[in-house]
Amino acid sequence: MAENGTDCDQRRIGMIKEQHNGNFTDSSLLSERKRKDREERLNIVLWKQPLVTLQYFFLETLINLKEWTIKLWHRRSILVSFLLMLAVLTAAYYIEGAHQQYVRYMEKKFFWCAYWVGLGILSSVGLGTGLHTFLLYLGPHIASVTLAAYECNSVNFPEPPYPDQIICPDEEATEGSISLWAIISKVRLEACMWGAGTAIGELPPYFMARAARLSGAEPDDEEYQEFEEMLEHAEAAQDFASRAKLAVQNLVQKVGFFGILACASIPNPLFDLAGITCGHFLVPFWTFFGATLIGKAVIKMHIQKLFVIITFSKHIVEQMVSLIGAIPSVGPSLQKPFQEYLEAQRIKLHHKSDSGVPQGENWLSWMFEKLVIVMVCYFILSIINSMAQSYAKRLQQKMYSEEKTK
Repeated sequence: MAENGTDCDQRRIGMIKEQHNGNFTDSSLLSERKRKDREERLNIVLWKQPLVTLQYFFLETLINLKEWTIKLWHRRSILVSFLLMLAVLTAAYYIEGAHQQYVRYMEKKFFWCAYWVGLGILSSVGLGTGLHTFLLYLGPHIASVTLAAYECNSVNFPEPPYPDQIICPDEEATEGSISLWAIISKVRLEACMWGAGTAIGELPPYFMARAARLSGAEPDDEEYQEFEEMLEHAEAAQDFASRAKLAVQNLVQKVGFFGILACASIPNPLFDLAGITCGHFLVPFWTFFGATLIGKAVIKMHIQKLFVIITFSKHIVEQMVSLIGAIPSVGPSLQKPFQEYLEAQRIKLHHKSDSGVPQGENWLSWMFEKLVIVMVCYFILSIINSMAQSYAKRLQQKMYSEEKTK
């Protein structure tokens, strides 16, 4: 008993010394401090602290540029190989010859695929903004191709101007000759590239958790810290969100490849947790990325494509417009701009620019353009705020480390 009492006194003395040294061993005090620091970071936004936010944004940009330069210098052999390959491709691009037709074709396909892959990566990463490029770009593209296919009774749009602009082909097609599969095939490339981009965007959480597990270090990422806390309190989880996270974690951990495939094949806001789980439990890279790529670029994309194509098929759109007209009092006034917009789109598809176009044709397109502009502006502002908050987090982490060394 005396020995136990002595041990307790020694622990108490040790805790007091650690607290005086600035090491917060009490988990409640530490969590409270982290919560306050998180709230302080969230207040660093342009509309609350514009000068501080811009200052932190520029400082974080300089730090990132420095880190990227150092990484490139350490991988200078790969960089030199890439530059040599780029020089060869540039020479092939500018030297005249019979190969130019293939060069132009490959250039067009490459930039088209890179565009959709980039939008897919933005949709997954989003820099904390939740920017979903499917709703802004890919969904409207599939919808416009669907509407054009039913109007033209064909998907053989002239190239050029497709995909920049859709114009019905000159040859006449029989009414009702267009099939669902033809529309799916027409938009398959861009849809799969976008899905592949979303799969690539899921890699950072995986690599972060894997590196943390192998090195034994505690990463600064808050999602990973929440994941570890969830594992510690798994049995006491009561709320729906915690149980859902645990279900995803158990599915990925126990089922493996097919569990990851199932999580990636459906719209799943918790998939970041799947990446962290796979990295934490050292799931092989190709198991994780292969299942994610198949799920997002093949299975999930075909589900989303089918939904958009069916929703914007000709008879469904006509029924929706007629239902809008059936709304009491305001129905006819709401129905008119939709009818005018659809009529204007039909005229545009047949390239009858000299035809009389209703004056209200651009009402919906004007609204959508403004929505896209607002979303892009919000995305840029969110990038600035996110990078400024990252710099604030660096300062807080530096303060933590200084307190531990005292």
